[in-house]
Amino acid sequence: MVLKRIILLLLVIICSACSANKPPNIILVMADDLGFGDVGAYGATLINTPNIDALASEGVRLTQFYTSGNVCTPSRAGLLTGRYPIRAGLADRTLAVGDMRGLMQQEATLAEQLKSLGYVTGLVGKWHLGDKPEYHPLEHGFDEFFGVLYSNDEPEQALLRGRVPVESPINPQQLTLDFTRESLDFIEKNRAGPFFLMMSMTSPHKPLIPSADFAGKSRAGAYGDVVEELDWSVGEVMSMLVSLGLDDNTLVIFTSDNGPFPEGSTGGLRGGKGTGWEGGYRVPFIARWPGQFKAGSQSAAMSMNFDVMPTLLNIAGGDSHLHAELDGKDIVNILSGEQQSPHAVLYFFNNERIAALRTPNWRLILSDYPPWRDAQPIRFEGKKSLYTLMFDMRIDSSQQYDLSRDFPEEKQLLEDHLRKGRETLESLSTQADSTQFGDSDDV
Repeated sequence: MVLKRIILLLLVIICSACSANKPPNIILVMADDLGFGDVGAYGATLINTPNIDALASEGVRLTQFYTSGNVCTPSRAGLLTGRYPIRAGLADRTLAVGDMRGLMQQEATLAEQLKSLGYVTGLVGKWHLGDKPEYHPLEHGFDEFFGVLYSNDEPEQALLRGRVPVESPINPQQLTLDFTRESLDFIEKNRAGPFFLMMSMTSPHKPLIPSADFAGKSRAGAYGDVVEELDWSVGEVMSMLVSLGLDDNTLVIFTSDNGPFPEGSTGGLRGGKGTGWEGGYRVPFIARWPGQFKAGSQSAAMSMNFDVMPTLLNIAGGDSHLHAELDGKDIVNILSGEQQSPHAVLYFFNNERIAALRTPNWRLILSDYPPWRDAQPIRFEGKKSLYTLMFDMRIDSSQQYDLSRDFPEEKQLLEDHLRKGRETLESLSTQADSTQFGDSDDV
Protein backbone atom coordinates (compact mmCIF):
# COMPACT_ATOMS: atom_id res chain seq x y z
CA MET A 1 0.00 0.00 0.00
CA VAL A 2 2.83 2.39 0.88
CA LEU A 3 4.59 1.56 -2.40
CA LYS A 4 1.37 2.17 -4.33
CA ARG A 5 0.96 5.61 -2.72
CA ILE A 6 4.58 6.50 -3.54
CA ILE A 7 4.05 5.50 -7.16
CA LEU A 8 0.85 7.57 -7.38
CA LEU A 9 2.64 10.55 -5.84
CA LEU A 10 5.47 10.23 -8.35
CA LEU A 11 2.96 10.09 -11.21
CA VAL A 12 1.29 13.25 -9.95
CA ILE A 13 4.65 15.02 -9.74
CA ILE A 14 5.64 13.84 -13.23
CA CYS A 15 2.30 14.89 -14.74
CA SER A 16 2.51 18.27 -13.05
CA ALA A 17 6.01 18.79 -14.44
CA CYS A 18 4.87 17.78 -17.92
CA SER A 19 1.94 20.18 -17.73
CA ALA A 20 4.20 22.98 -16.54
CA ASN A 21 6.56 22.43 -19.50
CA LYS A 22 3.79 22.01 -22.05
CA PRO A 23 3.61 24.91 -24.51
CA PRO A 24 0.43 26.96 -24.18
CA ASN A 25 -2.56 26.80 -26.43
CA ILE A 26 -2.81 30.01 -28.45
CA ILE A 27 -5.97 31.81 -29.52
CA LEU A 28 -5.58 34.91 -31.67
CA VAL A 29 -8.77 36.93 -32.13
CA MET A 30 -8.51 39.55 -34.85
CA ALA A 31 -11.35 41.97 -35.51
CA ASP A 32 -11.84 43.56 -38.93
CA ASP A 33 -11.72 47.40 -39.06
CA LEU A 34 -12.04 47.85 -35.29
CA GLY A 35 -10.78 51.24 -34.15
CA PHE A 36 -8.29 51.93 -31.38
CA GLY A 37 -11.02 53.55 -29.27
CA ASP A 38 -13.81 51.03 -29.84
CA VAL A 39 -13.47 48.87 -26.72
CA GLY A 40 -13.87 49.91 -23.11
CA ALA A 41 -10.26 49.12 -22.18
CA TYR A 42 -9.20 51.80 -24.70
CA GLY A 43 -11.77 54.40 -23.75
CA ALA A 44 -15.03 53.45 -25.47
CA THR A 45 -18.09 54.77 -23.64
CA LEU A 46 -20.96 54.04 -26.05
CA ILE A 47 -20.05 50.41 -26.70
CA ASN A 48 -20.00 47.80 -23.93
CA THR A 49 -17.20 45.24 -24.21
CA PRO A 50 -16.98 43.55 -20.79
CA ASN A 51 -15.36 40.34 -22.04
CA ILE A 52 -12.62 42.07 -24.00
CA ASP A 53 -12.10 44.45 -21.09
CA ALA A 54 -11.71 41.44 -18.80
CA LEU A 55 -8.86 40.21 -20.98
CA ALA A 56 -7.14 43.55 -20.38
CA SER A 57 -7.75 43.53 -16.64
CA GLU A 58 -6.39 39.97 -16.43
CA GLY A 59 -3.51 40.51 -18.85
CA VAL A 60 -1.42 43.17 -20.57
CA ARG A 61 -2.62 46.00 -22.80
CA LEU A 62 -0.36 47.62 -25.40
CA THR A 63 -1.10 51.28 -26.11
CA GLN A 64 1.18 51.83 -29.12
CA PHE A 65 0.65 48.70 -31.17
CA TYR A 66 0.41 49.03 -34.96
CA THR A 67 -0.67 47.00 -37.94
CA SER A 68 1.66 46.47 -40.89
CA GLY A 69 -0.98 47.71 -43.33
CA ASN A 70 -3.82 50.22 -43.31
CA VAL A 71 -6.13 47.83 -45.19
CA CYS A 72 -6.97 44.14 -44.87
CA THR A 73 -4.63 42.15 -47.11
CA PRO A 74 -1.30 43.83 -46.25
CA SER A 75 -2.02 43.71 -42.53
CA ARG A 76 -2.80 39.99 -42.57
CA ALA A 77 0.24 39.23 -44.69
CA GLY A 78 2.47 41.06 -42.21
CA LEU A 79 1.00 39.27 -39.20
CA LEU A 80 1.29 35.78 -40.65
CA THR A 81 4.78 36.16 -42.16
CA GLY A 82 6.50 38.36 -39.59
CA ARG A 83 7.65 40.66 -42.40
CA TYR A 84 6.66 43.89 -44.08
CA PRO A 85 3.92 42.94 -46.58
CA ILE A 86 5.90 44.40 -49.48
CA ARG A 87 8.36 41.51 -49.12
CA ALA A 88 5.52 39.13 -50.00
CA GLY A 89 4.29 41.35 -52.83
CA LEU A 90 1.08 42.15 -50.95
CA ALA A 91 1.49 45.76 -49.91
CA ASP A 92 -0.45 47.06 -52.91
CA ARG A 93 -4.10 47.42 -51.80
CA THR A 94 -6.64 44.82 -50.70
CA LEU A 95 -7.10 41.78 -52.92
CA ALA A 96 -10.26 41.78 -55.02
CA VAL A 97 -12.33 38.80 -56.16
CA GLY A 98 -10.52 37.02 -58.96
CA ASP A 99 -7.17 38.68 -58.19
CA MET A 100 -4.29 36.67 -59.55
CA ARG A 101 -2.10 37.46 -56.56
CA GLY A 102 -2.01 35.87 -53.13
CA LEU A 103 0.25 34.70 -50.35
CA MET A 104 2.97 32.68 -52.07
CA GLN A 105 3.79 29.20 -50.82
CA GLN A 106 7.43 30.06 -50.23
CA GLU A 107 6.38 32.47 -47.48
CA ALA A 108 6.87 30.82 -44.09
CA THR A 109 3.73 31.47 -42.04
CA LEU A 110 3.03 31.50 -38.33
CA ALA A 111 0.67 28.54 -38.76
CA GLU A 112 3.30 26.47 -40.58
CA GLN A 113 5.91 27.11 -37.93
CA LEU A 114 3.58 26.31 -35.03
CA LYS A 115 2.45 23.18 -36.81
CA SER A 116 6.09 22.07 -37.05
CA LEU A 117 6.27 22.46 -33.27
CA GLY A 118 3.40 20.03 -32.74
CA TYR A 119 0.46 22.43 -32.74
CA VAL A 120 -2.88 21.65 -34.33
CA THR A 121 -3.73 24.76 -36.32
CA GLY A 122 -7.09 26.19 -37.28
CA LEU A 123 -8.36 29.30 -39.02
CA VAL A 124 -11.94 30.37 -38.46
CA GLY A 125 -13.21 33.46 -40.26
CA LYS A 126 -11.72 35.63 -42.97
CA TRP A 127 -8.63 34.82 -45.06
CA HIS A 128 -8.25 37.59 -47.68
CA LEU A 129 -4.84 36.45 -48.90
CA GLY A 130 -5.86 34.97 -52.23
CA ASP A 131 -8.56 32.71 -53.66
CA LYS A 132 -6.54 30.52 -56.03
CA PRO A 133 -5.97 26.91 -54.87
CA GLU A 134 -2.28 27.50 -54.18
CA TYR A 135 -3.09 30.46 -51.91
CA HIS A 136 -5.67 28.64 -49.78
CA PRO A 137 -5.22 28.57 -45.97
CA LEU A 138 -4.76 24.80 -46.07
CA GLU A 139 -1.66 25.42 -48.20
CA HIS A 140 -0.21 27.72 -45.56
CA GLY A 141 -0.06 25.58 -42.46
CA PHE A 142 -3.66 25.52 -41.27
CA ASP A 143 -4.97 22.02 -40.58
CA GLU A 144 -8.54 23.27 -40.62
CA PHE A 145 -10.34 26.20 -42.22
CA PHE A 146 -13.91 27.38 -41.80
CA GLY A 147 -14.75 30.77 -43.16
CA VAL A 148 -14.68 33.10 -46.13
CA LEU A 149 -11.94 34.11 -48.53
CA TYR A 150 -12.92 37.80 -48.55
CA SER A 151 -14.60 40.42 -46.39
CA ASN A 152 -18.29 40.21 -45.58
CA ASP A 153 -19.08 42.86 -48.23
CA GLU A 154 -18.58 40.25 -50.96
CA PRO A 155 -22.06 38.69 -50.71
CA GLU A 156 -21.67 36.25 -53.63
CA GLN A 157 -18.83 34.33 -52.02
CA ALA A 158 -19.33 30.99 -50.29
CA LEU A 159 -18.85 29.98 -46.70
CA LEU A 160 -16.27 27.20 -46.81
CA ARG A 161 -15.29 24.24 -44.68
CA GLY A 162 -11.85 23.47 -45.96
CA ARG A 163 -12.30 23.85 -49.70
CA VAL A 164 -15.95 22.77 -49.75
CA PRO A 165 -18.80 25.33 -49.83
CA VAL A 166 -21.31 24.82 -47.02
CA GLU A 167 -23.39 27.90 -47.75
CA SER A 168 -23.60 30.12 -50.85
CA PRO A 169 -24.10 33.00 -50.86
CA ILE A 170 -23.07 33.93 -47.35
CA ASN A 171 -25.45 35.35 -44.76
CA PRO A 172 -23.49 38.28 -43.20
CA GLN A 173 -25.93 38.47 -40.29
CA GLN A 174 -24.98 34.96 -39.13
CA LEU A 175 -21.20 35.03 -39.60
CA THR A 176 -20.22 35.91 -36.02
CA LEU A 177 -22.54 33.19 -34.72
CA ASP A 178 -21.14 30.66 -37.21
CA PHE A 179 -17.53 31.56 -36.46
CA THR A 180 -18.12 31.37 -32.71
CA ARG A 181 -19.73 27.93 -32.95
CA GLU A 182 -16.89 26.58 -35.08
CA SER A 183 -14.25 28.05 -32.77
CA LEU A 184 -15.82 26.38 -29.74
CA ASP A 185 -15.94 23.06 -31.60
CA PHE A 186 -12.27 23.39 -32.56
CA ILE A 187 -11.23 24.10 -28.98
CA GLU A 188 -13.21 21.17 -27.56
CA LYS A 189 -12.00 18.77 -30.25
CA ASN A 190 -8.36 19.72 -29.68
CA ARG A 191 -8.50 20.14 -25.92
CA ALA A 192 -5.51 17.82 -25.46
CA GLY A 193 -3.45 20.52 -27.14
CA PRO A 194 -1.38 22.30 -27.95
CA PHE A 195 -3.50 24.12 -30.51
CA PHE A 196 -3.35 27.41 -32.38
CA LEU A 197 -6.69 28.94 -33.29
CA MET A 198 -6.87 32.13 -35.33
CA MET A 199 -10.34 33.69 -35.08
CA SER A 200 -10.24 36.14 -37.97
CA MET A 201 -13.62 37.80 -37.53
CA THR A 202 -15.41 39.76 -40.24
CA SER A 203 -16.89 42.38 -37.90
CA PRO A 204 -17.09 45.33 -37.64
CA HIS A 205 -16.28 45.54 -41.36
CA LYS A 206 -19.23 46.88 -43.36
CA PRO A 207 -22.00 45.88 -43.94
CA LEU A 208 -22.94 46.31 -40.30
CA ILE A 209 -25.59 43.62 -39.79
CA PRO A 210 -25.79 42.27 -36.23
CA SER A 211 -27.66 39.06 -35.47
CA ALA A 212 -31.17 39.36 -34.08
CA ASP A 213 -30.13 39.18 -30.41
CA PHE A 214 -27.75 42.15 -30.80
CA ALA A 215 -29.67 44.44 -33.14
CA GLY A 216 -30.32 47.77 -31.38
CA LYS A 217 -28.48 46.64 -28.26
CA SER A 218 -25.74 49.27 -28.11
CA ARG A 219 -25.76 53.07 -27.93
CA ALA A 220 -23.51 53.30 -30.98
CA GLY A 221 -25.86 52.18 -33.74
CA ALA A 222 -25.30 49.11 -35.87
CA TYR A 223 -21.52 49.52 -35.53
CA GLY A 224 -21.78 49.26 -31.75
CA ASP A 225 -24.14 46.30 -32.08
CA VAL A 226 -21.69 44.20 -34.10
CA VAL A 227 -18.82 45.11 -31.75
CA GLU A 228 -20.89 44.01 -28.76
CA GLU A 229 -21.64 40.77 -30.59
CA LEU A 230 -17.91 40.35 -31.17
CA ASP A 231 -17.38 40.86 -27.44
CA TRP A 232 -19.99 38.17 -26.75
CA SER A 233 -18.03 35.81 -28.97
CA VAL A 234 -14.87 36.43 -26.93
CA GLY A 235 -16.86 35.69 -23.79
CA GLU A 236 -18.07 32.38 -25.20
CA VAL A 237 -14.51 31.34 -25.97
CA MET A 238 -13.29 32.25 -22.50
CA SER A 239 -16.16 30.33 -20.90
CA MET A 240 -15.27 27.27 -22.95
CA LEU A 241 -11.64 27.46 -21.84
CA VAL A 242 -12.71 27.58 -18.20
CA SER A 243 -15.14 24.68 -18.57
CA LEU A 244 -12.44 22.51 -20.16
CA GLY A 245 -9.79 23.42 -17.60
CA LEU A 246 -7.65 25.10 -20.30
CA ASP A 247 -7.83 28.61 -18.96
CA ASP A 248 -4.45 28.73 -17.21
CA ASN A 249 -2.43 27.32 -20.09
CA THR A 250 -3.97 29.27 -22.96
CA LEU A 251 -2.59 32.52 -24.30
CA VAL A 252 -5.42 34.66 -25.67
CA ILE A 253 -4.67 37.68 -27.86
CA PHE A 254 -7.18 40.26 -29.07
CA THR A 255 -6.40 42.83 -31.77
CA SER A 256 -7.62 44.37 -35.05
CA ASP A 257 -6.32 44.33 -38.62
CA ASN A 258 -6.36 48.13 -39.12
CA GLY A 259 -8.18 51.29 -38.11
CA PRO A 260 -11.90 51.96 -38.55
CA PHE A 261 -13.93 52.73 -41.68
CA PRO A 262 -16.33 54.37 -42.21
CA GLU A 263 -17.64 54.37 -38.65
CA GLY A 264 -15.79 53.63 -35.44
CA SER A 265 -13.47 55.46 -33.10
CA THR A 266 -9.73 56.01 -33.38
CA GLY A 267 -9.66 57.19 -29.78
CA GLY A 268 -8.77 60.72 -30.89
CA LEU A 269 -6.05 59.70 -33.30
CA ARG A 270 -5.97 61.42 -36.68
CA GLY A 271 -7.12 59.58 -39.81
CA GLY A 272 -8.51 56.07 -40.20
CA LYS A 273 -8.41 53.01 -42.43
CA GLY A 274 -6.68 53.60 -45.74
CA THR A 275 -4.83 56.73 -44.62
CA GLY A 276 -1.23 57.40 -43.66
CA TRP A 277 -2.22 58.92 -40.34
CA GLU A 278 -1.94 57.27 -36.94
CA GLY A 279 -5.59 56.22 -36.84
CA GLY A 280 -5.10 53.96 -39.84
CA TYR A 281 -2.57 51.73 -38.08
CA ARG A 282 -2.77 51.96 -34.30
CA VAL A 283 -5.11 49.28 -32.93
CA PRO A 284 -5.92 47.54 -29.65
CA PHE A 285 -3.66 44.69 -28.58
CA ILE A 286 -4.42 42.69 -25.46
CA ALA A 287 -2.66 39.50 -24.34
CA ARG A 288 -3.83 37.33 -21.46
CA TRP A 289 -1.73 34.44 -20.17
CA PRO A 290 -2.27 33.70 -16.47
CA GLY A 291 0.93 33.43 -14.46
CA GLN A 292 3.04 34.80 -17.30
CA PHE A 293 1.74 38.30 -18.08
CA LYS A 294 0.94 40.52 -15.14
CA ALA A 295 -2.76 41.20 -14.73
CA GLY A 296 -3.80 44.78 -15.41
CA SER A 297 -0.42 45.82 -16.81
CA GLN A 298 0.30 47.90 -19.89
CA SER A 299 3.17 49.04 -22.06
CA ALA A 300 3.54 52.10 -24.28
CA ALA A 301 6.51 50.66 -26.20
CA MET A 302 5.82 50.70 -29.93
CA SER A 303 5.39 47.39 -31.73
CA MET A 304 3.76 46.06 -34.89
CA ASN A 305 1.69 43.04 -35.79
CA PHE A 306 4.61 41.37 -37.58
CA ASP A 307 6.09 40.99 -34.07
CA VAL A 308 3.40 38.42 -33.29
CA MET A 309 5.11 35.65 -35.26
CA PRO A 310 8.56 35.68 -33.59
CA THR A 311 6.94 36.28 -30.21
CA LEU A 312 4.60 33.30 -30.42
CA LEU A 313 7.34 31.06 -31.77
CA ASN A 314 9.51 31.96 -28.82
CA ILE A 315 6.66 31.22 -26.42
CA ALA A 316 5.99 27.90 -28.17
CA GLY A 317 9.62 26.90 -27.88
CA GLY A 318 10.63 27.37 -31.50
CA ASP A 319 13.15 29.44 -33.40
CA SER A 320 12.14 33.09 -33.62
CA HIS A 321 14.81 33.84 -36.24
CA LEU A 322 13.55 31.84 -39.16
CA HIS A 323 14.26 34.22 -41.98
CA ALA A 324 17.12 36.54 -42.83
CA GLU A 325 14.55 39.23 -43.64
CA LEU A 326 12.23 38.73 -40.68
CA ASP A 327 11.19 42.25 -39.71
CA GLY A 328 9.30 41.31 -36.57
CA LYS A 329 10.92 41.15 -33.16
CA ASP A 330 10.22 39.08 -30.08
CA ILE A 331 8.18 41.35 -27.78
CA VAL A 332 7.78 39.04 -24.80
CA ASN A 333 9.60 41.70 -22.76
CA ILE A 334 6.96 44.28 -23.71
CA LEU A 335 4.16 41.87 -22.87
CA SER A 336 5.88 41.39 -19.53
CA GLY A 337 5.51 45.10 -18.85
CA GLU A 338 8.75 46.61 -20.10
CA GLN A 339 8.63 49.98 -21.85
CA GLN A 340 11.56 49.61 -24.26
CA SER A 341 10.73 48.84 -27.89
CA PRO A 342 13.06 46.53 -29.85
CA HIS A 343 12.48 48.71 -32.92
CA ALA A 344 14.46 51.84 -33.77
CA VAL A 345 12.01 52.66 -36.56
CA LEU A 346 8.72 51.33 -37.96
CA TYR A 347 7.52 52.03 -41.50
CA PHE A 348 3.90 52.53 -42.51
CA PHE A 349 2.92 51.76 -46.09
CA ASN A 350 0.07 53.15 -48.14
CA ASN A 351 0.00 50.80 -51.12
CA GLU A 352 3.66 50.19 -52.03
CA ARG A 353 5.00 53.49 -50.81
CA ILE A 354 6.10 54.48 -47.34
CA ALA A 355 3.52 56.99 -46.17
CA ALA A 356 4.91 57.53 -42.67
CA LEU A 357 7.45 56.25 -40.18
CA ARG A 358 7.75 56.12 -36.44
CA THR A 359 10.60 56.19 -33.95
CA PRO A 360 10.01 55.86 -30.21
CA ASN A 361 9.54 59.65 -29.86
CA TRP A 362 8.65 60.98 -33.30
CA ARG A 363 6.39 60.35 -36.26
CA LEU A 364 7.09 61.57 -39.79
CA ILE A 365 4.35 61.60 -42.40
CA LEU A 366 4.46 62.52 -46.07
CA SER A 367 2.00 65.17 -47.18
CA ASP A 368 0.90 66.79 -50.43
CA TYR A 369 0.77 70.26 -48.92
CA PRO A 370 3.59 72.42 -47.49
CA PRO A 371 3.42 73.02 -43.74
CA TRP A 372 4.78 76.55 -44.27
CA ARG A 373 5.57 78.84 -47.16
CA ASP A 374 9.30 78.16 -47.44
CA ALA A 375 9.17 74.41 -46.76
CA GLN A 376 11.42 72.39 -49.02
CA PRO A 377 9.78 69.43 -50.80
CA ILE A 378 11.22 65.97 -51.11
CA ARG A 379 11.21 64.80 -54.70
CA PHE A 380 10.68 61.14 -55.53
CA GLU A 381 11.97 60.00 -58.91
CA GLY A 382 11.31 63.51 -60.19
CA LYS A 383 7.57 62.86 -60.45
CA LYS A 384 6.12 63.92 -57.15
CA SER A 385 6.96 66.75 -54.76
CA LEU A 386 6.01 65.90 -51.19
CA TYR A 387 6.57 67.49 -47.84
CA THR A 388 7.25 65.95 -44.47
CA LEU A 389 5.33 66.75 -41.31
CA MET A 390 6.86 65.80 -37.97
CA PHE A 391 5.04 65.19 -34.70
CA ASP A 392 6.25 64.58 -31.15
CA MET A 393 4.32 61.45 -30.14
CA ARG A 394 5.12 61.97 -26.47
CA ILE A 395 2.89 65.04 -26.31
CA ASP A 396 0.85 65.08 -29.53
CA SER A 397 -0.37 61.59 -30.43
CA SER A 398 -3.27 63.11 -32.36
CA GLN A 399 -0.74 64.68 -34.76
CA GLN A 400 -2.07 68.21 -34.78
CA TYR A 401 1.10 70.30 -34.55
CA ASP A 402 4.00 70.01 -36.97
CA LEU A 403 7.37 70.62 -35.27
CA SER A 404 9.62 70.42 -38.33
CA ARG A 405 10.91 73.98 -37.97
CA ASP A 406 11.56 73.62 -34.26
CA PHE A 407 13.66 70.44 -34.43
CA PRO A 408 15.60 70.43 -37.72
CA GLU A 409 18.17 67.87 -36.55
CA GLU A 410 15.49 65.39 -35.55
CA LYS A 411 13.72 65.98 -38.83
CA GLN A 412 16.91 65.22 -40.74
CA LEU A 413 17.34 61.95 -38.85
CA LEU A 414 13.77 60.96 -39.69
CA GLU A 415 14.24 61.81 -43.34
CA ASP A 416 17.40 59.70 -43.33
CA HIS A 417 15.27 56.80 -42.06
CA LEU A 418 12.81 57.53 -44.85
CA ARG A 419 15.48 57.36 -47.53
CA LYS A 420 16.87 54.14 -46.08
CA GLY A 421 13.39 52.61 -46.03
CA ARG A 422 12.83 53.60 -49.64
CA GLU A 423 16.11 52.05 -50.66
CA THR A 424 15.64 48.77 -48.80
CA LEU A 425 11.87 48.24 -48.88
CA GLU A 426 10.24 50.30 -51.63
CA SER A 427 12.87 48.97 -54.01
CA LEU A 428 11.18 45.57 -53.70
CA SER A 429 8.09 46.91 -55.44
CA THR A 430 7.51 46.20 -59.10
CA GLN A 431 4.15 47.95 -59.31
CA ALA A 432 4.49 51.12 -57.26
CA ASP A 433 3.73 54.45 -58.87
CA SER A 434 5.51 57.41 -57.35
CA THR A 435 2.22 59.22 -56.80
CA GLN A 436 0.83 56.63 -54.39
CA PHE A 437 1.27 58.58 -51.18
CA GLY A 438 -2.20 59.97 -50.63
CA ASP A 439 -5.02 58.38 -48.69
CA SER A 440 -6.31 55.22 -50.32
CA ASP A 441 -9.88 54.92 -51.50
CA ASP A 442 -9.54 51.16 -51.80
CA VAL A 443 -11.00 50.12 -48.47
